[in-house]
Amino acid sequence: MKISFDLSPNFTKKERSKKNIKFVIIHYTGMQSEIESIKKLKNLKDKVSCHYLINRKGEILQMVRDRNIAWHAGKSKWKKFVNLNDCSIGIELVNKGHKLGYQNFTKKQINSLIKLCKSLKKKYLIKNENFLGHSDIAPLRKIDPGEKFPWKKLCGHHLGKGYKKTKIGIEVNQKKMTFLFFKNLKKLGYRYFNVNKRNLKDEKIIKSFQRHYLPNNVTGKVDQKTYKISHFLTH
Repeated sequence: MKISFDLSPNFTKKERSKKNIKFVIIHYTGMQSEIESIKKLKNLKDKVSCHYLINRKGEILQMVRDRNIAWHAGKSKWKKFVNLNDCSIGIELVNKGHKLGYQNFTKKQINSLIKLCKSLKKKYLIKNENFLGHSDIAPLRKIDPGEKFPWKKLCGHHLGKGYKKTKIGIEVNQKKMTFLFFKNLKKLGYRYFNVNKRNLKDEKIIKSFQRHYLPNNVTGKVDQKTYKISHFLTH
């Protein structure tokens, strides 16, 4: 696996230990071009960066060394972790994103991503379920890498949390189903909601879950299919 270097000045200078690297967070660049994305990720004023960027041809660029903290996740939560920059590696995939003309990720891009993730997983002993999207850890602010990202394919390589379908008695009313869904989400690691109390922001949380596990059904509503998958993932 060939990796080129184009280092960004945007990182926290203090090195972290190997055992503190627990997550890989996947993003898309959401900009017009690769050149513009790299420029932004190196601009001191923008205060953003990532560890790796993978372009449409599948070429990998390292922009911050693994042991340094890159500024990619922003305000974020997952399980007991807060501000995931400290304990994660951020990977940006070149893609215009939802605002500029969301593209399918290329085969070469995803193949390179899988190779890179496998290598990081082995090097830092990262758990399968700790390969996440930006929208999983910051669902109220972010929607990347989005519904076109092939989580299923990554899951086939033990990168990301998978589930087995089992029989499930589902004779519950909508209110109970919604409560159980959020209970499952809490167990999975999602945050920014109250299990017992519904809020207008909950739609963003539901969509974040659907983008990851039900990409053809991003409705923001808890239906039977959405609830079932949350059940399979946590039981």
